[in-house]
Amino acid sequence: MADTDLETRALAALRRLVGREDAAFHDGQFEAIAALVGERRRALVVQRTGWGKSAVYFVATRLLRDQGAGPTVLVSPLIALMRDQIEAAARAGVRAVAINSTNAHEWEDVTARLAEGTVDVLLLSPERLNNPAFRDEQLPRLVEQMGMLVVDEAHCISDWGHDFRPDYRRLGDLIARMPDGVPVLATTATANERVVGDVVEQLGADRVTTIRGPLARASLRLGVIRLPDAASRLAWLLAHLDDLPGSGIIYTLTVSAAEDTARLLREQGHEVRAYTGQTDADERAESERLLKDNRVKALVATSALGMGFDKPDLGFVLHLGAPSSPVAYYQQVGRAGRATASADVVLLPGPEDEEIWRYFATASMPDAEHARRVLDTLGDAGRPMSTGAIEAAVDIRRTRLELLLKVLDVDGAVRRVRGGWEATGASWAYDVERYERIAAARRAEQADMLAYERGDECRMAFLQSRLDDDTAAPCGRCDVCAGAWLGAGIDAGRVSEAARSLDRVGVPIEPRRQWPTGLDRLGVPHRGRLPAEEQAAAGRGLARLTDLGWGGPLRQLFAEGAPDTPVPEAVLAACVRVLAEWDWDARPAAVASVPSRRRPVLIDSLATGLARVGRLPYLGPLHAAPAEARRGPAGNSAFRVAELDGRFSAAGLAVPPAPVLLVDDLVDSRWTLTLAARELRRAGASAVLPFALALTS
Repeated sequence: MADTDLETRALAALRRLVGREDAAFHDGQFEAIAALVGERRRALVVQRTGWGKSAVYFVATRLLRDQGAGPTVLVSPLIALMRDQIEAAARAGVRAVAINSTNAHEWEDVTARLAEGTVDVLLLSPERLNNPAFRDEQLPRLVEQMGMLVVDEAHCISDWGHDFRPDYRRLGDLIARMPDGVPVLATTATANERVVGDVVEQLGADRVTTIRGPLARASLRLGVIRLPDAASRLAWLLAHLDDLPGSGIIYTLTVSAAEDTARLLREQGHEVRAYTGQTDADERAESERLLKDNRVKALVATSALGMGFDKPDLGFVLHLGAPSSPVAYYQQVGRAGRATASADVVLLPGPEDEEIWRYFATASMPDAEHARRVLDTLGDAGRPMSTGAIEAAVDIRRTRLELLLKVLDVDGAVRRVRGGWEATGASWAYDVERYERIAAARRAEQADMLAYERGDECRMAFLQSRLDDDTAAPCGRCDVCAGAWLGAGIDAGRVSEAARSLDRVGVPIEPRRQWPTGLDRLGVPHRGRLPAEEQAAAGRGLARLTDLGWGGPLRQLFAEGAPDTPVPEAVLAACVRVLAEWDWDARPAAVASVPSRRRPVLIDSLATGLARVGRLPYLGPLHAAPAEARRGPAGNSAFRVAELDGRFSAAGLAVPPAPVLLVDDLVDSRWTLTLAARELRRAGASAVLPFALALTS
């Protein structure tokens, strides 16, 4: 096919896709299509959000299908993105279907349509590539039929990408298995030279056409407003939300912050919704639709609303707290202004940002000792083990264990099979140098984000430079180039409204009802449900450590290295308010406390303070086994119970046959409160009401 003929056909497909007879290719779009369709090559496209990367793969798919090629397989990270891509494909006359965790009822029909040849694009989540049934039965046939592979958001492949996902690493193995002549397209808007090099290597360095364009976004007006505390930031938002154009996204760093902010805005008459990874899937889909239809002013979202969300006329993106890198920030703000002449991008950084960055940076890194325990356990078992069985045998929390298993799987040390996971027998060593390099890169990115906030240079040019875009130049629009367009002043009344909202106290502590599985392997004789007569009642905590309001003072109390001091009067007063608002069945008749090695002064002062205010007797702390008899910190529920079982005793305490308030400092797994409450119930308490200063999340 001659280039002119190919371009004519490609242009016709593009115009069907966008529904305009005057549509023309952007610089680089046809070049990518020609590499894929005309030369059957591999291509990496690094272009700004809104450039039209999806047009490249849908037009290329249409042309390849017209030539008799098999379906395109599009690996896409988010279900929200899949929904948008299916709608866009239909406009180009491309029949697209998806297989993901939300549509299992459609998988059989999708498989039948693939066999019939009536699917042009199959969208897959990267996790599906390691589903044993899909990997072993369907994927080999798919590889034989495949007309093109597309890897969307390809920076996820790279350790150096801001959103590295272990599941994406498997794509390198898939690409290596593909027949010659099957084109591969990788796309991203957020890749610096280090990420580009890593992705190109996995695509096959000698066969890749890299098409990289300028990343400046002329429609975006970038600004930073620095305010002293959470109440001031929320007050600014209350005062200025209606000044922001159209509808948009308000990003927060934590689930609690998203929910608290959305609640406050709704109370003040703003049409907003919270959107987090904990939001029900159907509710997330409904919220996306409401935003697209401009029926809400904003979604208050965590990064769960991120890559690929497609609303071309999004008028603003505002951040309450900064992401940990300029690259991640560029990716999120890139949602705005894709089809409008102007969109506002505002960052309101918080003093707690760096603490949150450090937490997430360490949470995502594999641990050498954990990996050794997992491999030893699987090796000794000699058979597949479920994730739950592994969790019961090793001392690692479920979320960290799942991430570690993915890393070990990608590295070839374990394999997911029917029935769970098995060791492959391949040697594995913790790559200390690699992870130290990654950690150093993350720290450098955090320093860059702080430099962005200072505003020493054009904000758009700064973001471009951190993405190694050599076309970076002053934008003339940001608050550094053109001055601030939104004032930092806030009305005292608004601050008071925000402060009152943040001053809310009380979060539930759900009681444990069921023993964890696997205790028998640890020599602990408990299984099934806890006897009703030994259970704690529903409890309360002052706040979560991640909360915008009381989370700040509590984070200071529990900070690493913070001294053990009596509870501050303001914190004690807030705890009294929690008790005053607690709708318990019967008022407690006494107060007891959980013994603490790290904060005995804090807990004793809290318990005695609550007893004094409530005019209740303080029974004192439960007795605890000596510290040397303990196994040490435990990660998951089974090990936590094994550590604590039999440790507490209420012997010698004058426990009344009435409800007892049980006071602790920090709640994480809830097993400490559960087992301490069990001893009080066995000593005669008719009910135990757990209370804690803080919940970890």
